[in-house]
Amino acid sequence: MKDGFIKCGAATVEITVGDCCANAKRIVEKIDSAAKEGIKLLALPELCVCGYTCGDMLLYDSLLDSAEKAVEYILKETKHIDVAAVIGAPVRREHKLFNCAVVIYKGEILGIVPKINIPNYGEFYEGRYFASGAGEDGEVQFAGVAVPFGSMIFENTFLGDYSFGVEICEDLWAAQSPSVDLTVNGARIIVNISASDEIAGKCDYRRNLIIAQSGKLDCGYIYAGAGYGESTTDMVFAGHDLIAECGNILAENQLFTDETAVTDIDVKRITFERRKKNADLYSNRIMKIYFDQKLQADKLTRRFSPSPFVPEEESKRSERCELILNIQSSGLKKRIAHTRAKKLVVGLSGGLDSALALLVMTKAVDMLGRDRKDILAVTMPCFGTTKRTKSNAEILANGLGSDFCTVDITRSVERHFEDIGQSKEDLDVTFENAQARERTQVLMDIANKCGGLVVGTGDLSELALGWATYNGDHMSMYGVNASIPKTLVRYLVKYYADTCEEKNVKKALYDILDTPVSPELLPADGDEISQQTENIVGPYELHDYFLYYVVRWGYPREKVQRIAKETFADKYSEEEIDKWLDNFFRRFFAQQFKRSCMPDGPKVGSVSLSPRGDFRLPSDFAVPTKE
Repeated sequence: MKDGFIKCGAATVEITVGDCCANAKRIVEKIDSAAKEGIKLLALPELCVCGYTCGDMLLYDSLLDSAEKAVEYILKETKHIDVAAVIGAPVRREHKLFNCAVVIYKGEILGIVPKINIPNYGEFYEGRYFASGAGEDGEVQFAGVAVPFGSMIFENTFLGDYSFGVEICEDLWAAQSPSVDLTVNGARIIVNISASDEIAGKCDYRRNLIIAQSGKLDCGYIYAGAGYGESTTDMVFAGHDLIAECGNILAENQLFTDETAVTDIDVKRITFERRKKNADLYSNRIMKIYFDQKLQADKLTRRFSPSPFVPEEESKRSERCELILNIQSSGLKKRIAHTRAKKLVVGLSGGLDSALALLVMTKAVDMLGRDRKDILAVTMPCFGTTKRTKSNAEILANGLGSDFCTVDITRSVERHFEDIGQSKEDLDVTFENAQARERTQVLMDIANKCGGLVVGTGDLSELALGWATYNGDHMSMYGVNASIPKTLVRYLVKYYADTCEEKNVKKALYDILDTPVSPELLPADGDEISQQTENIVGPYELHDYFLYYVVRWGYPREKVQRIAKETFADKYSEEEIDKWLDNFFRRFFAQQFKRSCMPDGPKVGSVSLSPRGDFRLPSDFAVPTKE
C-alpha cells in the first residue's frame, strides 16, 4: 500500500443455493487465496453466504440461522488473514429482513451495510423478502456480537486516503445511489456486491454504468457479481467482476469463469483529483468505522501505459488523431478569422513539430475555404541545417500547395556575432540561441509585411522541459502544438502520412518521421545532424511519461520513479530512469518563466501547461528535493 496503491480484488464464489456451510468454506478459501495474491480489499457477491436465488426460503429462520452461523465460521477462519472482505448475507433486525453487505477484517465484523434500493420488477422480486435500509442506522445483533448497522465509511487508521463505502447491486442502477453520499463524505473506493443476471447486452451496459459512476464521483469502484452455482430456474449469472478508477476500467474478468479481477487502486491519485476540483457538495454526514490494516510496499499488479498520451488500441488511435487535428485547426481557424490575417507564416524546418503545424494550418485554411497559397512556409538555413531537412521542408510545402521561400540567415547571424563579440568557434548557448532568435525575427517581420500571423510550432514536451529559446522559437502569435506532447506529435504526423493521397507529401512525412529530433543549431557533420535533442535532454517517451503522471495526477518524484522502473524495466536501466527523471524535475521547475508568457494555443487533452488555464506556478518555485 506504499504510495497510495491498494491492491483490490473482485471475485465470484461458486455457491450451492441454501447450503450456507458449504458456501462459507468456499468463501474462506477465496479470502485465503486473495491474501496470497497480496489483495487487501476483496469484494464477493451479493448474498453469497446463502445464495441470491433462495426464493421464499429467505423468509424462514432455518435458512437465516444457518447463514448467521456460516458468517461466524468465516470470522473464526479468517482471524489471521490480512484481508478486508465484503460478503453478502441476509440479516434480521427487529422484525425486518435486510439484504446486507457484511464487512469483515481479521475475524471481526467492522459493520453491516443494508441495501437501499430494493428491485421489485421483472425477474427481481426482492420486495417480497427484504426491507430497504434507507434511514436505518445504529447497531444490530449478528453472529453473536453487536455491530454497527447502516450506511458507513470504513477508513484505514494508517492512511486516511484508504477509505471505502459499500452499495449493493441495484443501488448502482438507481437514480439516487448511496455511492454519491459515500464519496461526498470521503470514501475513495466504492465496493458493490451484486447478483446481476446475464442477458444479451447487459454486460456492456453494466460496464458503462461502472465507468460513468467511477468517473463522475472520482473514485475507485469494485464490482463483484454472482456466478456459477446460483439457480438457473429463470436466470443465469455470469460472475462479471470489474474494478474501475476515475472512469477507466483497470481490471475485468472473463464471463463464466472463476477468475478474480485484481489491480491496484491509487487512492492518493483519487484524493489529488478531488482536491483539484474542490467540489463543495452538501450531504448528510455518514458514520465512520476505522480499521488498522497496516501499510506495506506490495509489488504492483496494475499496469501503466508507457505512452499515456497515445491510445494503445489501433482502432481508437486513428479516431483520436482525427479529433485532435480538428481541435487544433478549429482553434487556428477562429484566430485567423478574428485577426483577419491575410497570411499564415510558419518556420518550416523539416522536423516533426513544424510539419505538424503546417498540416494543421492547411486544414484550417481549407475549413475557411481559402487558398492554400495564403500559407507562407519559410525555411531559414544556417550553420546546422542539413540538405535532408531543407529538402523535406520544400517538398512538404509544395506538395500541400502552400507558398514557400528560403531566407538564409547565415550572414545575419555572423554580423550579429560581430556586433556582440561572439566567436563562431565558441559553440555555446549564445551561438545556438542567436540563430533561433534571428529566425523568429525573420518570421515576425515577414508577417508584418504581409499582414500575416506567425504560427508557433513548439510542442508540450518542449514547453515542459524549457527546450526552447526564450523570445526565439518560444514565441509566436498562436501555438497550435502547445498541448501536443512529442510522442503524440509523432503519431499525428504518421496518421496524416498514412491517410493522405499526395505521394510527395506522404514520402516527405515518412522521411521526417525517420529524422532524428534536432533544433539543428550546431554545425552539421557533413550532411548528418550532429545535435540530437534526446541525447541532451533525454528520451521523450520518458519525459512525456513523467509529465503525464506529475501534472495530471500529482505524483511525487518517488512515486513516478517507482512506476517508471516497472513500466520501462525492459528498455531502460534504473540508473537511466533516475538520471532523466532528475533532469525532468530540474528543467520543469527551472523553466516555468518561459511558460508564464507563452502564446495562446488550443488545449487538446487532459494535460496542458497554459499559465492562463491549466498550470499556474511562480517562476521561482523551488525544485522538489529527493526524500
